[in-house]
Amino acid sequence: MSTVSSLKKESMSISMFLDWCKYKNIFYNNLYLEDYDWVIKIPLIPQGSETQVDIKVKKFDLTKYTYLLSY
Repeated sequence: MSTVSSLKKESMSISMFLDWCKYKNIFYNNLYLEDYDWVIKIPLIPQGSETQVDIKVKKFDLTKYTYLLSY
């Protein structure tokens, strides 16, 4: 007798957009997780060394950054 486990397929809504931080003068590539209202921010040109990448996970706040483009 064999058993087959059921697969649960879940989908997550993700949007992508670019924004600019006026305080640090950095452009970010963003992955917006719509279901959780969180954003993963990846700098387009990292400051400091080229190997250092500041990836940030933050609660979405439209007023803090200047929204540029959605894609």
